[in-house]
Amino acid sequence: MNRTEITEKVNEIFCDIFDDDELVITDETTAADIEDWDSLEQINILVAIEKAFKIKFSVGEVEGLKNVGEMLDLVEAKL
Repeated sequence: MNRTEITEKVNEIFCDIFDDDELVITDETTAADIEDWDSLEQINILVAIEKAFKIKFSVGEVEGLKNVGEMLDLVEAKL
């Protein structure tokens, strides 16, 4: 799976979690850019990504993520 396919799938997850079909994420997207993105939604996002890609994150891997691009890099590295 390439980076574009990963991004598309993760964008679908974001649209579903935030109930916004118009939402488009970029590498620079952060929690500050999405009104309802709080710590609970962060967990929901990570769990949904783990299920969708059949991967597991450690706390150390996700605690330092600064933006969606870093999250996508992590997914890509685990695949």
